[in-house]
Amino acid sequence: MKHYKKNIKLRRKYSHKKSLLSNLSCQLIQYKLIKTTLIKAKILKKFLEPILTKSKIYSLNNIRYLLKILKNKEIIKILFNEIINKIKNRKGGYLRIIKIGRRYGDNAKLAIITFVDR
Repeated sequence: MKHYKKNIKLRRKYSHKKSLLSNLSCQLIQYKLIKTTLIKAKILKKFLEPILTKSKIYSLNNIRYLLKILKNKEIIKILFNEIINKIKNRKGGYLRIIKIGRRYGDNAKLAIITFVDR
């Protein structure tokens, strides 16, 4: 029996989607708060929370893993110096999505995604 699978699609190719999520992750780590569409925020939360859980342990393998995904050494320094110290005691749920209405031009649902312990 074929059941419903909740996969949110962005209608992009795999490489474009991968770079979009990497760039959104870097922006969120750098600015601690970004405004984007609701669908992108949901996908970013699903993408970034396992990465944050894995990066709570400071090791060479985790640094290489983060470099492969985020591709920016300064962002990884910010992640380990600022963010991991704040979320170290949490077991999950590091990100919060706040719905803020709709965009004027195309009526897309907008959201703010931020860290819970900012």
